[in-house]
Amino acid sequence: MKNTLCILALAVGQAPQDDAASPITHGPMLGTLTPTSVRVWARALEAGELWIELSTEAHPDTRVVNAQAASANDLCVTWTLEGLKPGSAYRYQVRSGERDRPGPSTESFAFETPAKDAETVRLAFASCADDRRFPNQPVWTRMREAGAEAVVMLGDMPYIDSTDPKVQRERYRAFYSVPELKSLMPHLPVYATWDDHDFGRNDTNGLLPEKEGARDTFGLYHANPSLGEGGEGVYTSFRAGPVEVFLLDTRWFAATEPSFVDADKPTLLGSQQWAWLKERLAASTATFKILASGMIWNGATRPFKTDHWAHYPHERAALFAYLGENKIEGVVLVGGDIHRSRAVRHATRDVVGYDLVELISSPLANFVIEAANAPHPGLLKDMGVDQSFLLIDASADPPRLTARFQDKDGKTLYELDVFGGD
Repeated sequence: MKNTLCILALAVGQAPQDDAASPITHGPMLGTLTPTSVRVWARALEAGELWIELSTEAHPDTRVVNAQAASANDLCVTWTLEGLKPGSAYRYQVRSGERDRPGPSTESFAFETPAKDAETVRLAFASCADDRRFPNQPVWTRMREAGAEAVVMLGDMPYIDSTDPKVQRERYRAFYSVPELKSLMPHLPVYATWDDHDFGRNDTNGLLPEKEGARDTFGLYHANPSLGEGGEGVYTSFRAGPVEVFLLDTRWFAATEPSFVDADKPTLLGSQQWAWLKERLAASTATFKILASGMIWNGATRPFKTDHWAHYPHERAALFAYLGENKIEGVVLVGGDIHRSRAVRHATRDVVGYDLVELISSPLANFVIEAANAPHPGLLKDMGVDQSFLLIDASADPPRLTARFQDKDGKTLYELDVFGGD
């Protein structure tokens, strides 16, 4: 149940405080951000009540919402604040204590709600960030400098390789301590799906024992719009200006049931997620639809790897056929995982009505796999850079979507007009 917003006259904008005086150990992190609402995540220093206080310069009164940090949830809390004004700047901070006896507080942070009918957006996508190999990751800073309005994590963030809740929680806490990521999280909304290493084990599927613990921890440490359905999966979607992003879960259901396409073959998406995806795609009014998953959509990667959509060609074909039969325009495929960044054009004109472009962004902060530079008839560009990410710019009028791959120094590695352009 969402918290009720209360009003309290309390100034926001206190001077930054030392971490030792802060009531939280990690965060805050912006999660879902819409023109009229925001979700914020944090991890408390100790069990008890935490308060989030939100204000604007135009309205000095502060909205205050409380949440209870408990050891059962690893002291993680998420606040949902509604009734915000589109296209408005806000400041917020987190504090402990009681309303009439305020305790320690964080410094104040800023964000801006998007306009109600925003016609442009800039999104950053990335996968594969190992804080143990790269304790400093300036690529996160570059995302902010590049003007990203939201960040989409495509999985392997962090590397966990265990379903033990204790290990899972420890690894998220370590990852969220990366200085550059820690500086980004309070200001830009962060959306996420998982891939194999944060799901529980390299190249695994939904038959992984004790996967429920991994899902529980994922839910504790993210503030996505939703978390699958009925206690299954972590898939979700969000709208940002002219773009709707569908964050798919290609782990939870994989190989757990016969495919909805062919009962003699295993599923990847699962019938539940497939029904959700079809319904959401059909209902979407976005100019562009980004289908994003941790794994790549083609099979051109290192030898003997079967951990990709091409290993489930029946379901990929069913998805492409659905797009064509329902005349769903403006679809872009996005993936990660393979420790290389690539752009691939799929010859789908006869099925979809246009050629689908696949954009692969990996690694954000990990080693490059040279063997993943495999040939593909539709390969447009291959890049091996150990700190890189994908920027997608989209506009509704005129309809245009441009992809740019950048490194941590801001160098553009490759740029492509996927839709529109000259």
